[in-house]
Amino acid sequence: MTERLLGRKEGALGWVVFNNPERRNAVSIDMWEAIPPLLDNFEKDSDVRVVVLAGAGDKAFISGADISQFEKQRSSKEAVQRYEDISEAAQARLAGCEKPVVAMIRGYCLGAGVNVANSCDLRIAADDARFGIPAGKMGLGYRATSMQKLVDTVGAPFAREIMLTARQFTAAEALQMRLVHRVVPVGELESLTKKYCEDIAANAPLTLRAARRTIREVSKRDYDAELCKSWVRECFESEDYAEGRRAFMEKRKPQFKGR
Repeated sequence: MTERLLGRKEGALGWVVFNNPERRNAVSIDMWEAIPPLLDNFEKDSDVRVVVLAGAGDKAFISGADISQFEKQRSSKEAVQRYEDISEAAQARLAGCEKPVVAMIRGYCLGAGVNVANSCDLRIAADDARFGIPAGKMGLGYRATSMQKLVDTVGAPFAREIMLTARQFTAAEALQMRLVHRVVPVGELESLTKKYCEDIAANAPLTLRAARRTIREVSKRDYDAELCKSWVRECFESEDYAEGRRAFMEKRKPQFKGR
């Protein structure tokens, strides 16, 4: 673990905080390495229903990869491959997390920040957020998995604009291209994000897990219909489904247990 990636619990929320404010939360290799075990801990904790990603301070969510490490970590073919493997594994772990993941974005969200945000289920941004992928300004190649997430999120036309111009986009532009789900004033960002997450946390965990799994599966060219049906059956056979029915009939809020 590293002090540059912090984890904390707050009720049903598990917070992952990118804590490198002196570099506007640029992601270093030790931060990438710390993401999977932190998510493992949150997945094992039944009290945690939603994972929230945020950047420390008020300047950035993630301003990109830590360029200060490039000469050492990304200067040779072998070093580049090692870095790519570690960072890709971290992003895949985020995308495959068994619990909903929400990105709370303030300030700069650039390069690796966009990749991380696109690995989340929901992206809520402050109106001061700035987005972009400046790979073209640095001569970097952009891995296919990250490009696929970008295209899945905004579509090929906007992906071309983002990559070819390498410019920064405002929060309003990001909302227009579907890079984020909501844009709110800076002063409302944390409260609205918490409200969203509390609403999610109140829902049936097995239903949310099945929905997220099915969305991922049906996004494939040839998806497994029987596998999707098995996730649906799991919901109908759960204690939570019985609780949901009872709560509806009794006109009360259901108490879901995730089983």
